[in-house]
Amino acid sequence: MRGELQVAVIMGSESDRETMEACIGQLEKLGIRSELTVSSAHRMPEATKAYIEEAQERGARVFIAGAGMSAALPGFVASVTAYPVIGVPLTSGMPSGVDALLSMVQMPPGIPVATVAIGRAGAKNAAVLAAEILAINDETIKKELKRLRDSWKNR
Repeated sequence: MRGELQVAVIMGSESDRETMEACIGQLEKLGIRSELTVSSAHRMPEATKAYIEEAQERGARVFIAGAGMSAALPGFVASVTAYPVIGVPLTSGMPSGVDALLSMVQMPPGIPVATVAIGRAGAKNAAVLAAEILAINDETIKKELKRLRDSWKNR
């Protein structure tokens, strides 16, 4: 693992931990330094903004935000940073996370949120997408991605 933070993973509620830990696990497999924090765009917007700014100062270049229901967190993160934001729709709303998915993909022009599948598969894909973004300027991550993809071929 590298020394400085590369990917900040944010979830709106402690109840999202099981799903978002799949994201952290995938980042760890790729040797990407990340951290997982709980911060709500609705309940603590000032603290969430402060966390995003502080994470950038510590090296975060990609943000992954998991949210259910109204799914405001990824859009909020995207409104605060110019770095890529990947949204993971979670199943805490109805029906089965589709509401969160639609909230994330309907962002206004100028505030994009890359959005992956609902739930655990999406959390893992968010990690891979973050790695692909970082691999643009990092040969080590590019090699780890190739190794990971090669391992999938043998399944």
